[in-house]
Amino acid sequence: MESSRSRWLQFVKDSRAFTVVAREVDGVPTDVLLALDALTGQELWSAPFTPSKYDGSGNAGVKENSGGDGPRSTPAVDEKRVYVLTADLLLSARDVATGQEVWKRDLLKEHSGQNISWKNAASPVLDGNLIFVGGGGEGQALLALDKTTGEVVWKAESDKITHASPTVASIAGVRQVIFLTQKGLVALLPTDGTVLWRHPFRFSVSTAASPIVAGEIVYCSAGYGVGATAVAVTRKGSSFAAAELWRVTGNSLANHWSTPVQKDGCLYGMFQFKEYAAGPLKCVELSTGKVKWSQPGFGPGQVILVGGKLVVLGDAGQVAIVDPAPDRYKESARFQAVEGKCWSTPAFSNGILYVRSTREAAAYELSQKVALR
Repeated sequence: MESSRSRWLQFVKDSRAFTVVAREVDGVPTDVLLALDALTGQELWSAPFTPSKYDGSGNAGVKENSGGDGPRSTPAVDEKRVYVLTADLLLSARDVATGQEVWKRDLLKEHSGQNISWKNAASPVLDGNLIFVGGGGEGQALLALDKTTGEVVWKAESDKITHASPTVASIAGVRQVIFLTQKGLVALLPTDGTVLWRHPFRFSVSTAASPIVAGEIVYCSAGYGVGATAVAVTRKGSSFAAAELWRVTGNSLANHWSTPVQKDGCLYGMFQFKEYAAGPLKCVELSTGKVKWSQPGFGPGQVILVGGKLVVLGDAGQVAIVDPAPDRYKESARFQAVEGKCWSTPAFSNGILYVRSTREAAAYELSQKVALR
């Protein structure tokens, strides 16, 4: 696989898995959406997008600590279509079975879009019949589109985007879509784009981890010395307010680009900044920001929650199965999944774990390797 910066997202529909890679098409580097047989990895179809010229950020610094330049966002999938938001803010819907284009929108041209340094890395987010993206210009920075037609349902605000994808959740009984922009957290009604609440959060260089919602607490974090914060969201009638519970500056609680997971009031994730190979997996109490435990040796990898277990992918391609327990680090299994650098998020469905690196992709029948409950 050409770049570990494109995160896997797979959807089992007629046994298909989807991802985006960088390929040369007629000698030109191009983002390409792939549909693969989920059981064999065989390519079923490919759909190239407009050529994308990257700025080299993925290959900056020490060579062995490069994640590779290329696509950085994950497709979103429903039963009929797969949706891709490219580095150049081109949003496209493709037919799941054939890869044929259903509709597309160019946020830069059609919505006076403003890209970000190192280009877009956020993914489109589906909720019901809507798809949420950021990247438009003044008065239309945050967008909701009809997923069937691509028509704009609403457009709002003038926030500049970050590399973080939005999060959809219900807080105090109200469904809301939460963006982490260069101004901070902003929550909007999914139906019409009305702003429910805001909370400032400093931007520096890149914010890439998505907001986490647990009950009425919303957490966000960034590297480059910014740190992390958690806010309590309250509702009085139709009005919302966000009050800060805690804030830690610096990189001790930085989620550089890896979004942690939440279980039973604790966050589990890669709380580190450029600690290649050695960086820890940490358990952090969500309500206080207190570190409950820290286990080194993973680097800037990724964590997903599968059943009752953490599936942890280290940046060297190692997978560890860990109990989500606040009192201690307890690892129940470990294996080498792929070779090459992994700055990518694995995916899990129907007992199969999908992993990719700068060199290769692989699928494992994880239920036979470990007990996930």
